[in-house]
Amino acid sequence: MKKVYSLILLMFVVFSAYAQIQEPVKIETELHKISDTEAEIVFSATIDAGWHLYSTDLGAGGPISATFNIDKIEGAEVEGKLKAEGNEISTFDKLFEMQVRYFSNNAKFVQKLKLTAATYQIEGYFEYGACNDENCLPPTQVPFQFSGKTNLSIAASKEVAADNEVLTTQEAEQVKEPLTPDYLWKPVIDELHNYGEENKSTEDMSWIYIFVTGFLGGLLALLTPCVWPIIPMTVSFFLKRTKDKKKGIRDAWTYGASIVVIYVTLGIVITAIFGASALNALSTNAVFNILFCLMLVVFAASFFGAFEIRLPAKWSSAVDNKAEATTGLLSIFLMAFTLSLVSFSCTGPIIGFLLVQVSTSGSMVAPAIGMLGFAIALALPFTLFALFPSWLKSMPKSGGWMNVIKVTLGFLELAFALKFLSVADLAYGWRILDRETFLALWIVLFFLLGLYLLGKIKFPHDDDDNKVSVPRFFMALISLAFAVYMIPGLWGAPLKAVSAFAPPMQTQDFNLYNNEVHAKFDDYDLGMEYARQHNKPVMLDFTGYGCVNCRKMELSVWTNQKVSDIINNDYVLITLYVDNKTPLSQPVKVMENGTERTLRTVGDKWSYLQRVKFGANAQPFYVLVNNEGMPLNKPYGFDESVPKYIEFLQTGLDNYKKDK
Repeated sequence: MKKVYSLILLMFVVFSAYAQIQEPVKIETELHKISDTEAEIVFSATIDAGWHLYSTDLGAGGPISATFNIDKIEGAEVEGKLKAEGNEISTFDKLFEMQVRYFSNNAKFVQKLKLTAATYQIEGYFEYGACNDENCLPPTQVPFQFSGKTNLSIAASKEVAADNEVLTTQEAEQVKEPLTPDYLWKPVIDELHNYGEENKSTEDMSWIYIFVTGFLGGLLALLTPCVWPIIPMTVSFFLKRTKDKKKGIRDAWTYGASIVVIYVTLGIVITAIFGASALNALSTNAVFNILFCLMLVVFAASFFGAFEIRLPAKWSSAVDNKAEATTGLLSIFLMAFTLSLVSFSCTGPIIGFLLVQVSTSGSMVAPAIGMLGFAIALALPFTLFALFPSWLKSMPKSGGWMNVIKVTLGFLELAFALKFLSVADLAYGWRILDRETFLALWIVLFFLLGLYLLGKIKFPHDDDDNKVSVPRFFMALISLAFAVYMIPGLWGAPLKAVSAFAPPMQTQDFNLYNNEVHAKFDDYDLGMEYARQHNKPVMLDFTGYGCVNCRKMELSVWTNQKVSDIINNDYVLITLYVDNKTPLSQPVKVMENGTERTLRTVGDKWSYLQRVKFGANAQPFYVLVNNEGMPLNKPYGFDESVPKYIEFLQTGLDNYKKDK
């Protein structure tokens, strides 16, 4: 029996590794008769976790809207527009730079019809777009066909037709047209699999990033005046409260574990209350970003010494008294809870920023993972010093250096406050925080931080010591160097290090930067013919006008000098937009997985090519092929690692030369 289970598991793993076609949205189509003269077609969507389905009428330049399309209609007419029903989320999308509306988990779209004859026949398709945080699907079509009888008499139907004067009809089914040349469209899915799995970023790596971010936040919180002085007192208390040293160590471990439980529970509660989708929507909401910006400014002023922010003293006193009145594990847990309350003024802004950042991942477990990293870093010294009490003697004493860290955090909070304000600025179109304005403010902030670290600026709680320590000098050096690094950005330099924070390049009024890669062809067959004549390998770029991660790759990877040189000089780049709405000269009927589909647009054609030839349907998707359409390397998805991308391109070139 164990062998059978092992075989089944092996088959599942192999299938999972090779399957690339994604179907995160399932659509069920039904026709409901409301009366003798009215009916409606209902499209019910079930959406996988982490994905969202876009709503109707989003406008040009954005994601793919849900649309209702008719190929043939007799005995009925469309009444009104396609309507969306369900829990629609409306938010400003920073990457599309526009307000978008979408659904998570489930949605319903309804199109009303007016029945005008004794019999009716309707054929068409429902088209939609769907995305997650890594990629987007091309425009996906769900065909439908309904026919039947009504209770309308022939005379009545003629009368209705006369009232409407003209009914919407179309010509009979178009003649099937072959896609040529055939050998270029031949499936190469097995050949791709022989090169290995698609090279792309994974969710596991993003979880590691979230954990590390939380851990670094916890280390920062440790060094603040709210936490650092408590460490020796707490550890000494556990070691002296009992003559049994082992029990003292166990209590310290329990104290550390309690800190982890408290903060991880906070992350779980936040997700349970709001949900992953709501957190994602909230993180891009303009009003929320303004409020969070103001909160960071207030905390920064507090860190600079303008005032002190503390939770009500009675809260921590009540918990502390309860801890003294109890014994055992509960007493230790309440002591850890007291630490959480007392240190809020220092840990609050760090935790808040962390939760907002991880919420954009759309993952249900991201806040808990972030809080796990934060709590482990916070709890680590309590357990380590309990295990090695002699280390307490070498522990740096509290002093002015802690205020330096606190003020430094204040500068960083002001910098991040501008990041959140820029989201609101884009949402309302104020244009008061364009890219060069944002960069100018950041340059000033980090220049002032460098001067502070060198002792040229003083705040209320700073001591009068004029000496600058070596660590403080190096921190000043980093801050000043970072300020200088950002200066070319005022004239349009890409500044990849801050691309995730600064407003988009389109908001830059003065831009001298023009190092971009442009495709030689946007037609597969013409591009392949050119590559054959010039004896060059081909790089196929399956992309979309509404593909956010495609733009990220083009800005962060293609702008690298070596990458752009290889693409421009050694490959024929063919960019294929799967959402290109240019109509084909005539619709083409094709069979795919036993189902007949109609290709109506240029985008339909390229999406069909990607699915059938390469077995994938998500963008960005990069494939290297020879002049006959055979792959030269494994495909490449969304991964902003420049070295990996260079290796991907170079391997394709090497394999092309070997084949020759």
